[in-house]
Amino acid sequence: MSAQRSSPWRSRNPLIAFRHAIEGIGHTFRTQRNMRVHLFTVVAVLLAGLLLRLPRVEMAVLVFSAALVVIAEMINTAIEAVVDMITDHYHPAAKYAKDVAAGAVLISAVNAAVVGGIVFLSYFQSYLVKERMKSPPTVTVIVSALLLLLVIVLLGKILGQKGSLMKGGAISGHSAVAFFLAMTISIGARSWIVALLALVLATLVAQSRVEGKIHTLREVITGAVIAMALSVIVFTLPKVIAGLLP
Repeated sequence: MSAQRSSPWRSRNPLIAFRHAIEGIGHTFRTQRNMRVHLFTVVAVLLAGLLLRLPRVEMAVLVFSAALVVIAEMINTAIEAVVDMITDHYHPAAKYAKDVAAGAVLISAVNAAVVGGIVFLSYFQSYLVKERMKSPPTVTVIVSALLLLLVIVLLGKILGQKGSLMKGGAISGHSAVAFFLAMTISIGARSWIVALLALVLATLVAQSRVEGKIHTLREVITGAVIAMALSVIVFTLPKVIAGLLP
Protein backbone atom coordinates (compact mmCIF):
# COMPACT_ATOMS: atom_id res chain seq x y z
CA MET A 1 0.00 0.00 0.00
CA SER A 2 1.25 3.44 -0.85
CA ALA A 3 1.84 5.93 1.89
CA GLN A 4 -0.84 8.53 2.36
CA ARG A 5 0.13 11.81 0.77
CA SER A 6 0.07 14.75 3.13
CA SER A 7 -1.27 18.10 2.05
CA PRO A 8 1.10 21.08 2.41
CA TRP A 9 -1.80 23.01 4.00
CA ARG A 10 -2.63 20.31 6.54
CA SER A 11 -0.89 20.31 9.90
CA ARG A 12 -0.60 17.35 12.22
CA ASN A 13 -0.31 19.68 15.20
CA PRO A 14 -3.80 20.03 16.75
CA LEU A 15 -2.98 23.51 18.08
CA ILE A 16 -1.98 24.78 14.64
CA ALA A 17 -5.10 23.19 13.14
CA PHE A 18 -7.18 25.01 15.79
CA ARG A 19 -5.50 28.29 14.86
CA HIS A 20 -6.32 27.72 11.20
CA ALA A 21 -9.97 27.12 12.15
CA ILE A 22 -10.09 30.40 14.09
CA GLU A 23 -8.52 32.20 11.15
CA GLY A 24 -11.25 30.71 8.93
CA ILE A 25 -13.94 32.16 11.17
CA GLY A 26 -12.22 35.53 11.09
CA HIS A 27 -11.90 35.48 7.30
CA THR A 28 -15.59 34.65 6.88
CA PHE A 29 -16.57 37.45 9.27
CA ARG A 30 -14.42 40.05 7.50
CA THR A 31 -15.46 39.13 3.96
CA GLN A 32 -19.11 38.12 4.34
CA ARG A 33 -21.69 40.68 5.41
CA ASN A 34 -24.21 37.95 6.25
CA MET A 35 -21.72 36.34 8.62
CA ARG A 36 -21.40 39.60 10.53
CA VAL A 37 -25.18 39.81 10.79
CA HIS A 38 -25.36 36.20 11.98
CA LEU A 39 -22.74 36.61 14.70
CA PHE A 40 -24.20 39.84 16.05
CA THR A 41 -27.60 38.16 16.05
CA VAL A 42 -26.15 35.24 18.01
CA VAL A 43 -24.88 37.67 20.64
CA ALA A 44 -28.28 39.37 20.91
CA VAL A 45 -30.19 36.07 21.10
CA LEU A 46 -27.89 34.56 23.73
CA LEU A 47 -28.05 37.72 25.82
CA ALA A 48 -31.86 37.76 25.62
CA GLY A 49 -32.02 34.10 26.61
CA LEU A 50 -29.74 34.74 29.58
CA LEU A 51 -31.72 37.76 30.76
CA LEU A 52 -34.98 35.82 30.51
CA ARG A 53 -33.39 32.83 32.26
CA LEU A 54 -34.58 30.37 29.64
CA PRO A 55 -34.60 26.72 30.78
CA ARG A 56 -31.75 24.39 29.87
CA VAL A 57 -33.41 22.63 26.94
CA GLU A 58 -34.64 25.84 25.32
CA MET A 59 -31.23 27.47 25.70
CA ALA A 60 -29.55 24.46 24.13
CA VAL A 61 -31.96 24.57 21.20
CA LEU A 62 -31.21 28.27 20.65
CA VAL A 63 -27.46 27.68 20.72
CA PHE A 64 -27.75 24.75 18.33
CA SER A 65 -29.95 26.69 15.89
CA ALA A 66 -27.63 29.70 15.96
CA ALA A 67 -24.56 27.52 15.45
CA LEU A 68 -26.25 25.80 12.50
CA VAL A 69 -26.68 29.15 10.74
CA VAL A 70 -23.04 30.10 11.29
CA ILE A 71 -21.86 26.69 10.08
CA ALA A 72 -24.02 26.90 6.95
CA GLU A 73 -22.68 30.39 6.17
CA MET A 74 -19.09 29.20 6.51
CA ILE A 75 -19.71 26.18 4.26
CA ASN A 76 -21.35 28.49 1.73
CA THR A 77 -18.29 30.76 1.80
CA ALA A 78 -15.96 27.79 1.33
CA ILE A 79 -17.96 26.49 -1.63
CA GLU A 80 -17.97 29.91 -3.26
CA ALA A 81 -14.20 30.19 -2.82
CA VAL A 82 -13.60 26.76 -4.36
CA VAL A 83 -15.90 27.46 -7.31
CA ASP A 84 -14.21 30.81 -7.98
CA MET A 85 -10.82 29.13 -7.78
CA ILE A 86 -11.76 26.46 -10.32
CA THR A 87 -13.33 28.72 -12.92
CA ASP A 88 -13.74 32.41 -13.66
CA HIS A 89 -16.31 31.83 -16.42
CA TYR A 90 -20.02 31.26 -16.13
CA HIS A 91 -20.95 27.60 -15.88
CA PRO A 92 -24.36 26.12 -14.94
CA ALA A 93 -22.75 23.64 -12.52
CA ALA A 94 -20.93 26.45 -10.74
CA LYS A 95 -24.18 28.40 -10.45
CA TYR A 96 -26.01 25.38 -9.06
CA ALA A 97 -23.28 24.78 -6.48
CA LYS A 98 -23.47 28.36 -5.24
CA ASP A 99 -27.29 28.42 -5.32
CA VAL A 100 -27.57 25.18 -3.34
CA ALA A 101 -25.09 26.43 -0.73
CA ALA A 102 -26.98 29.72 -0.43
CA GLY A 103 -30.22 27.76 -0.10
CA ALA A 104 -28.76 25.82 2.81
CA VAL A 105 -27.97 29.11 4.56
CA LEU A 106 -31.51 30.36 3.93
CA ILE A 107 -33.10 27.21 5.33
CA SER A 108 -30.92 27.29 8.45
CA ALA A 109 -31.69 31.00 8.99
CA VAL A 110 -35.45 30.46 8.63
CA ASN A 111 -35.24 27.49 10.97
CA ALA A 112 -33.39 29.58 13.56
CA ALA A 113 -35.96 32.37 13.28
CA VAL A 114 -38.85 29.94 13.75
CA VAL A 115 -37.17 28.22 16.69
CA GLY A 116 -36.36 31.56 18.32
CA GLY A 117 -39.93 32.77 17.87
CA ILE A 118 -41.38 29.61 19.37
CA VAL A 119 -39.00 29.63 22.34
CA PHE A 120 -39.33 33.30 23.26
CA LEU A 121 -43.07 33.65 22.61
CA SER A 122 -43.90 30.45 24.47
CA TYR A 123 -42.15 31.61 27.63
CA PHE A 124 -42.86 35.31 27.42
CA GLN A 125 -45.54 35.37 30.09
CA SER A 126 -45.05 37.99 32.78
CA TYR A 127 -45.45 35.75 35.83
CA LEU A 128 -43.17 33.05 34.42
CA VAL A 129 -40.52 35.54 33.39
CA LYS A 130 -40.61 37.21 36.79
CA GLU A 131 -40.18 33.95 38.66
CA ARG A 132 -37.31 32.81 36.46
CA MET A 133 -35.50 36.14 36.74
CA LYS A 134 -35.66 35.99 40.53
CA SER A 135 -34.00 32.59 40.63
CA PRO A 136 -30.22 32.43 41.22
CA PRO A 137 -27.91 31.67 38.29
CA THR A 138 -27.76 28.01 37.36
CA VAL A 139 -25.03 26.01 35.65
CA THR A 140 -26.88 26.54 32.36
CA VAL A 141 -26.74 30.32 32.83
CA ILE A 142 -23.05 30.28 33.72
CA VAL A 143 -22.05 28.06 30.79
CA SER A 144 -24.19 30.04 28.34
CA ALA A 145 -22.77 33.32 29.62
CA LEU A 146 -19.23 31.97 29.21
CA LEU A 147 -20.08 30.95 25.63
CA LEU A 148 -21.42 34.45 24.97
CA LEU A 149 -18.24 35.95 26.40
CA LEU A 150 -16.10 33.85 24.07
CA VAL A 151 -18.17 34.98 21.08
CA ILE A 152 -17.77 38.63 22.12
CA VAL A 153 -14.02 38.18 22.57
CA LEU A 154 -13.75 36.55 19.15
CA LEU A 155 -15.67 39.41 17.55
CA GLY A 156 -13.42 41.92 19.30
CA LYS A 157 -10.30 40.14 18.08
CA ILE A 158 -11.62 40.09 14.51
CA LEU A 159 -12.66 43.74 14.51
CA GLY A 160 -9.36 44.87 16.01
CA GLN A 161 -7.20 42.39 14.17
CA LYS A 162 -3.61 43.29 13.38
CA GLY A 163 -2.19 40.04 12.06
CA SER A 164 -3.11 36.57 13.35
CA LEU A 165 -6.16 36.18 15.58
CA MET A 166 -4.21 33.77 17.78
CA LYS A 167 -1.38 36.23 18.43
CA GLY A 168 -2.69 38.78 20.88
CA GLY A 169 -5.59 40.83 19.65
CA ALA A 170 -7.71 43.78 20.68
CA ILE A 171 -9.07 41.80 23.66
CA SER A 172 -7.28 39.40 25.97
CA GLY A 173 -9.36 36.22 26.02
CA HIS A 174 -7.50 34.77 29.00
CA SER A 175 -8.12 37.90 31.06
CA ALA A 176 -11.77 38.00 30.04
CA VAL A 177 -12.36 34.37 31.09
CA ALA A 178 -10.38 34.80 34.31
CA PHE A 179 -12.31 37.88 35.42
CA PHE A 180 -15.64 36.35 34.39
CA LEU A 181 -14.95 33.29 36.55
CA ALA A 182 -13.76 35.56 39.37
CA MET A 183 -16.99 37.58 39.22
CA THR A 184 -19.05 34.38 39.07
CA ILE A 185 -17.31 33.07 42.19
CA SER A 186 -17.68 36.41 43.94
CA ILE A 187 -21.39 36.72 43.27
CA GLY A 188 -22.08 33.10 44.15
CA ALA A 189 -19.97 32.96 47.31
CA ARG A 190 -21.24 36.25 48.79
CA SER A 191 -18.05 36.58 50.83
CA TRP A 192 -15.69 39.52 50.42
CA ILE A 193 -12.69 37.33 51.24
CA VAL A 194 -13.55 34.80 48.52
CA ALA A 195 -14.30 37.64 46.10
CA LEU A 196 -10.96 39.30 46.85
CA LEU A 197 -9.01 36.07 46.38
CA ALA A 198 -10.80 35.33 43.10
CA LEU A 199 -10.05 38.80 41.77
CA VAL A 200 -6.40 38.50 42.82
CA LEU A 201 -6.08 35.25 40.88
CA ALA A 202 -7.71 36.88 37.83
CA THR A 203 -5.32 39.81 38.14
CA LEU A 204 -2.35 37.42 38.19
CA VAL A 205 -3.61 35.81 34.98
CA ALA A 206 -3.90 39.24 33.37
CA GLN A 207 -0.43 40.22 34.59
CA SER A 208 1.08 37.08 33.05
CA ARG A 209 -0.34 38.05 29.64
CA VAL A 210 1.29 41.49 29.87
CA GLU A 211 4.61 40.18 31.16
CA GLY A 212 4.66 37.56 28.42
CA LYS A 213 4.22 40.38 25.90
CA ILE A 214 1.21 38.57 24.45
CA HIS A 215 -1.15 41.44 25.18
CA THR A 216 -0.79 45.08 26.06
CA LEU A 217 -2.12 46.52 29.30
CA ARG A 218 -4.97 48.11 27.37
CA GLU A 219 -6.00 44.78 25.82
CA VAL A 220 -5.94 43.07 29.21
CA ILE A 221 -8.03 45.80 30.82
CA THR A 222 -10.49 45.68 27.91
CA GLY A 223 -10.99 41.95 28.41
CA ALA A 224 -11.44 42.38 32.16
CA VAL A 225 -13.98 45.21 31.78
CA ILE A 226 -16.03 43.29 29.21
CA ALA A 227 -16.07 40.19 31.41
CA MET A 228 -17.08 42.04 34.56
CA ALA A 229 -19.75 44.03 32.73
CA LEU A 230 -21.22 40.87 31.20
CA SER A 231 -21.24 39.07 34.55
CA VAL A 232 -23.05 41.97 36.21
CA ILE A 233 -25.60 42.15 33.38
CA VAL A 234 -26.27 38.40 33.37
CA PHE A 235 -26.26 37.76 37.12
CA THR A 236 -27.81 40.91 38.61
CA LEU A 237 -29.82 42.70 35.91
CA PRO A 238 -32.56 40.01 35.70
CA LYS A 239 -33.32 40.49 39.41
CA VAL A 240 -33.60 44.24 38.89
CA ILE A 241 -35.94 43.77 35.93
CA ALA A 242 -38.02 41.24 37.89
CA GLY A 243 -38.49 43.82 40.65
CA LEU A 244 -39.87 46.32 38.14
CA LEU A 245 -42.34 43.89 36.55
CA PRO A 246 -45.94 44.08 37.80
